[in-house]
Amino acid sequence: MAEHGMPVGETAARLGLTVRALHHWDEIGLARPAARSSAGYRLYTDDDLDRLRRILVYRELGLDLDAIRAVLDEPGGDVADQLRVQRAQVAQRIAQLQVLDEDLERMIAAQEHGILLSEDEQRETFGPAWDTGWPAEARDAYGGSRQWQQYAERSASRSADDWAAVTRLVSDLDHELGAAVDAGVRPGDPAAEALVERHREVFSQYFPLTRQMQVHLGRMYADDPRFAAHYDGIRPGLAAWLRDAIEASARAHGIDPDTARWE
Repeated sequence: MAEHGMPVGETAARLGLTVRALHHWDEIGLARPAARSSAGYRLYTDDDLDRLRRILVYRELGLDLDAIRAVLDEPGGDVADQLRVQRAQVAQRIAQLQVLDEDLERMIAAQEHGILLSEDEQRETFGPAWDTGWPAEARDAYGGSRQWQQYAERSASRSADDWAAVTRLVSDLDHELGAAVDAGVRPGDPAAEALVERHREVFSQYFPLTRQMQVHLGRMYADDPRFAAHYDGIRPGLAAWLRDAIEASARAHGIDPDTARWE
């Protein structure tokens, strides 16, 4: 060591620190160099380097600078107690990371599979008419869309009971739609408008459903044989009635169904 000490830059390089860190520790009195060069520059002695190495050990263990100062400088300080406190904090963090890991696992699975229920749970929750291949079909068709991501984010936190509650909402809506057809409610009537709003509210349980997107769903209900069979099975003509009611509502809100976009 030149002039009985090591300059700041060399000390920082030797220990893998920054000069700024050494200056900060000097300013707060945590690690002050004991020597000076003839030109007045700070020099770190062997004892200083030993203290710096000890600081690095405790910093690596997660102690903050005040705790490190207490360990190194307070007479009679119980280092074991300080380390026990740090270990308890580490254990808490590990538990938090474990929960985060489980959440990430569920989110990944939801993005890949849609519904995090076994096939038996799906049949029990959604009924015997449910096709367990539908989630994979939906993923293949819409997996890259924002709506699929939103759907998966919600699915990741839903249990079988949560899905059963959503299913009841849909079933109740189907009953209300069928009752409206029986009562002679026409698309555009106030009662039909209320049901269109109810439809948008219920189906927003899957992903946020705008009025323009709802127009596309309405047309799919009437045009897709599987959806048409579902609604017409509730009441003959219900698929077309729901499509017309959605389009009448869209027009009432200034949306041209023929130019509505999926957005």
